[in-house]
Amino acid sequence: MKTKSNNKIIANVLLVCFCLLYLFPIYLIITNSFKSRSEMYENMVALPNKISAKYYISALGKMNFSISVTNSVIITIVSIAILVVLCSMCAWMFVRCNNVVSKLLFSLLVATMLIPFQTIMMPLMQEMNWIGNNVGIKMVDTVPGLIFMYTGFGAGMGVFLYHGFISSVPRSLEEAAIIDGCNTWQCFWKIVFPILKPTTMTVIILDVIWIWNDYLLPSLTLKSKANRTIPISTAKFFGQYTISWNEAMAALVVTIIPVAIFYLACQKYIIKGVAAGAVKG
Repeated sequence: MKTKSNNKIIANVLLVCFCLLYLFPIYLIITNSFKSRSEMYENMVALPNKISAKYYISALGKMNFSISVTNSVIITIVSIAILVVLCSMCAWMFVRCNNVVSKLLFSLLVATMLIPFQTIMMPLMQEMNWIGNNVGIKMVDTVPGLIFMYTGFGAGMGVFLYHGFISSVPRSLEEAAIIDGCNTWQCFWKIVFPILKPTTMTVIILDVIWIWNDYLLPSLTLKSKANRTIPISTAKFFGQYTISWNEAMAALVVTIIPVAIFYLACQKYIIKGVAAGAVKG
């Protein structure tokens, strides 16, 4: 009995140590966002001598915060809305058709999750430039173009999660709705889609974290200042020859806060949605 108690204490101590180790970089970002350069170089780990919003104000001004946050919010919300609608409908048809073609298309779509973005980013930019030059639809350096790309890259995971959950939904519910007079569109949106709430929340949370924090794709796509997102605006503090560490830390804190609040408010849906979507499938 005593051995079990000691093991539990050791396990709790190790857990606390790992948590502190994991949270230490966040502590450094927050504390150094209030320090001057000399204070940072003197001791990065120590608490700031004075709490002031000076560096937050200067950081927000330099990164054009109002424009950047507006672009990030628009891109995130519109991309996720399109992904939820298209992925849920696509997964539903894959499950209900259940033939060789649907299985093949589903496998191909899920297989895209295994392709590293770095291997296709240059061909992607060439293709987007070709569309702009030959079709007349500007895809590079536009917010709609970036939303279109996010929709494509997020489709694989979204369909995968929805597919597993829909597989557990009884077909008899849909048959009863059709007997009562529902058409295919009404059957999906009134009967099937409300049941998909756990998976929908999971898709929304994971995609918000991904799109809001993504730097690589917007850095390749968006060039003008009017279209920059939060991560691109934050990167301007890291210059080639000098880095404004205190302002950069303040900008990072401002960037992290919205998505952290969103995640904490919705985290209970993640385990439920992933378990329902992946395990049941």
